[in-house]
Amino acid sequence: MTITTVQTEAQRIIDLESRYVVHSYNRAPFVLAHGEGVYLYDTEGNRYLDLMAGIAVNALGYGDPELARVIAEQAADLIHVCNLYHTAPHAELAARLCELSFADRVFFNNSGSEANETAIKFARKWARQRGGDDKTQIVTFTNAFHGRTTGALAITPREKYQAPFRPLLPDVVTVPFNDITAAMSAIGPQTCAVFVEPVQGEGGIHEADADFLMALRKLCDSYSAALIFDEVQCGLGRTGTLWAYEAAGVTPDIMTLAKPLAGGLPIGAVLVTDSIAQAIQPGDHGSTFAGGPLVCRAAQVVLERVSWPGFLMHVREVGNYLKESLLALDSPLIKEVRGRGLMLGVELAVEAAQVIQAGYAHGLIMVNAGANVLRLVPPLIFEQEHVDELIDSLDAILSALA
Repeated sequence: MTITTVQTEAQRIIDLESRYVVHSYNRAPFVLAHGEGVYLYDTEGNRYLDLMAGIAVNALGYGDPELARVIAEQAADLIHVCNLYHTAPHAELAARLCELSFADRVFFNNSGSEANETAIKFARKWARQRGGDDKTQIVTFTNAFHGRTTGALAITPREKYQAPFRPLLPDVVTVPFNDITAAMSAIGPQTCAVFVEPVQGEGGIHEADADFLMALRKLCDSYSAALIFDEVQCGLGRTGTLWAYEAAGVTPDIMTLAKPLAGGLPIGAVLVTDSIAQAIQPGDHGSTFAGGPLVCRAAQVVLERVSWPGFLMHVREVGNYLKESLLALDSPLIKEVRGRGLMLGVELAVEAAQVIQAGYAHGLIMVNAGANVLRLVPPLIFEQEHVDELIDSLDAILSALA
C-alpha cells in the first residue's frame, strides 16, 4: 500500500466521521489503527508515545497478552445475559473489590458518570431514611468533575458545562476545595452527601489535603451524611496506591470507580458500606448491560495486576522519576508540577492545547486538564526509558514555544 493510498484511507475515515457523527468532540488530525505497550500507531505508520491512556483508562497499555486472551475466552463462552441471572465473573469481581477496599458490597455500572448517578441515588435514599424528606443537600467542591449526565453534571461546577442544560438537579452546594472552614459552614443537618475527588483530575490535578479529608469524614459522621470519594480517575493504582484515599488514611461510605477497571471495556462500580447497601431494595436501581460477564472477567485481570504490591511500587518509582524529570526542565513556561504516581499535572504559562498540538509532530499523545494544565496519565506500565523519551520531546516543544 502506498503512502498516497494510506492518506486517502485516513481522510476517508475523517470525512465519514465529519458527515455522520455528532460533532461533540474535536478530534486529532489522524486515524489511530493499533497499539502496542505504551505506543499507538496511526494508519500512516506514525508512532506516538501515549501520555493519555484513553484518559487514564488503559492501565495495562495496548495489546496486553493476558487481557486479550481472557477477553477472547470469555467472549466465546458468554458475553451478556442481564442482571436477572447469576454469573461467576460478576460475583467474583465484587468479592475481590470488597476484599481490597473498605467496602462491603458493590453495584456495577457502565461508566464513571453512571457510577456517580448511582451514588447520588443511594445517598439520597439512605439519608432520607435517617433524616427525613428534607435531608437532600449535596455538597461538592470547586474544580470538581463528576461526569456529564444530568445528576453528575449538577455536582460538576463548571459554568461552560452546566449553562446549556439547566435546570439541573437541585439542592447542590459548591464550596472551595481544601477549605475546611467553608466545608464546616456548608455541611449540616440538611446534607445527605459530600462528593470529593481525593485527587482532582479534570479540574487540574489538585490533591485533597489529608486534614481536609479528615475534616469531611468528621463532619459527615456528625450530621449522618454520606462521604463519597470519586476515584473514577485517581483510583486503581493511578497514584501509586491502589486507592487514592489511602494516602490520607480516611475511608468513605461510598466510592465510585470506572476508567481503568476493565482495561478499556466500559464499566463502572459503586463500592458501599453495609449501612448504605441496606437502604437499597430490588427495583430501586438497575442497568441492562452493567456487570456483564465479559467486562467483569476483564476487570478481574486488571484488578489483580494493578493491586499487586510490586506493580504499585513500580508506579510510585516511575511516577517519582517523571515528576523529578519534569521539575528539572529549565523552561519559563512551566509554572508548577503537581500530583503523585502517574497522575501528574504541569501548569503552563501558555495554553496546554499549544503543547498538545505540537506534540503530535514529536510523536506524543497528551491531554489537558483545564486551559493551562498539561495532564500526564500514561499507562501504568510506563518505564523510565519512556519518561526520558517524553522529556526530550517536551523540552524541544517548550523551547520552541518559548
